[in-house]
Amino acid sequence: MATRTDAPTRREQILKEAARLFAERGFHGVGVDEIGAAVGISGPGLYRHFAGKDAMLAELLVGISESLLTGAKRRLGEAGGVAPGAVLDSLIEGHIDFALDDRPLITLHDRELDRLRDADRKLVRQLQRQYVELWVGVVREVYPELAEPAARSAVHSVFGLLNSTPHLARPGSLPGREATAGLLHRMARGAFAAAVPE
Repeated sequence: MATRTDAPTRREQILKEAARLFAERGFHGVGVDEIGAAVGISGPGLYRHFAGKDAMLAELLVGISESLLTGAKRRLGEAGGVAPGAVLDSLIEGHIDFALDDRPLITLHDRELDRLRDADRKLVRQLQRQYVELWVGVVREVYPELAEPAARSAVHSVFGLLNSTPHLARPGSLPGREATAGLLHRMARGAFAAAVPE
C-alpha cells in the first residue's frame, strides 16, 4: 500500500471506493459500474485491475489484516530498549489510526467476511490470531498479573472498543480526530488496567 504521502495508485483508488460503497450499501448492493464511476473509469475497465468484486473484497479484507500485523511487527521491531508500556502505547496508536482512518473496512469485515472464499477467510483469521497474540505478549509484559487467557480477552475487548468508530459516523458525533484518538487511547489503557485482578 502507498504511504500517506504517496499519491494513491489507480488500484488503491478502486479499493478505497469499493470499501466505501460496500460498507454503505452492502457487497451485493453495489455493481462494478458504480465502483468504476466513483473512480472515473467504466465498470468493465475495473477488470483490468481485478477479476471481479469477489477479488476486491478479498484484497480489502486480507490486505487490512496483513497491514495491521505488519505495522504491529514494525512497531515492536523499532521498540528495542523501550519500556513495555511505551510499546503498548505504540500498538494502541497504530490500531487507533486504523480505526479512525479505515472505518469502512471495519464495517466491511463485520458484514462481509463470510462472503470470502474459504481459503481467504482462513487467511484473514490466521493473520488476526497472529496480531492478537503479538498484543497479548506485550500486554502481559505491562501487566504481568494478567494470566494469558485474561490478557487475550482484554485484547479482544479493546479491539471491540477501538473498532466501534463506524457507529459514531453521524456528523458532529466525533470531537475531531486528535481528541477522538486521545479519548480512545485513554479508554484502551483504562480497559487494560481494569482487567488486572484486584
